[in-house]
Amino acid sequence: MLSTSKRTLASMLVGVALVLGILGTAGCSSQQGNAKDIKLVYVEWSSAVASTNVVKAVLESQGYHVTALPVSAAAMWQAVASGDADAMVAAWLPTTHAQYYAKTKNKVVNLGPNFKGTRIGLVVPDYVSIDSIDQLEAHAKKFDGKIIGIDPGAGIMSKTQQVLKDYDLKDFTLVQGSGATMTAALSDAIRNHQWIVVTGWTPHWMFARWKLKYLNDPKKVYGTGGNIDTIVRKGLKKDAPTAYYILNHFHWSGKDMEEVMNMNRKQGSDPYTNARQWIKDHPKVVQQWLPSK
Repeated sequence: MLSTSKRTLASMLVGVALVLGILGTAGCSSQQGNAKDIKLVYVEWSSAVASTNVVKAVLESQGYHVTALPVSAAAMWQAVASGDADAMVAAWLPTTHAQYYAKTKNKVVNLGPNFKGTRIGLVVPDYVSIDSIDQLEAHAKKFDGKIIGIDPGAGIMSKTQQVLKDYDLKDFTLVQGSGATMTAALSDAIRNHQWIVVTGWTPHWMFARWKLKYLNDPKKVYGTGGNIDTIVRKGLKKDAPTAYYILNHFHWSGKDMEEVMNMNRKQGSDPYTNARQWIKDHPKVVQQWLPSK
């Protein structure tokens, strides 16, 4: 799922080591005997930010002290697999995080989907006249030969590298960046009615803001959709049974997630404050995640 360059790989390995060091010194984990401390890790995608902060707020309402740390996708999986973090609610399966899951599935516990109906692929504004990835090469100049991507550790980036090969997109380069730089580039292009192709995924607020479309993927490189799963470390059920119960029952709809994501888009807003407000406004949904008293 990572860039194939040695430099990128080396930097990621260093990043993983630094993250694990931070996790290891952030306080006693529940694995170390304090069942009221929970550590969550997540990637800084709009969906993961929304889900993680909602889960953090719910766990804290039940008396837990929760640390939530943004990391790369590789570090997220490694932290839970090693027991340095307790859980994540941002595992895109079966396609996007497939290789991470393959390497760690015997070291983690998959609690199943907390969100159903994800999709990844190449996205263009609706005014772009092509409809399929296999049409890109013929129009490379109109796209300035660029596919605007996100962080190199994201699963969609490795899939897009495969797309470049499988569709023989010789005149295209995959541009690394972040979710924020990708949407900024998309915004600029749409404002100027220019052609642009970006790595996109659902759920994401950009589909509510602009008229966009996925390019068809005849070779199915991006898969046919999937879910966002909750992954916890082994032993969490014994160490923190209430936290485990909440994580196991956490599930929400696209409408609910999009509501929080849209709240987070407002200038100056705080995702954690928004999460607490959403919880206050949706007691019936949240009650389904909590153990009966």
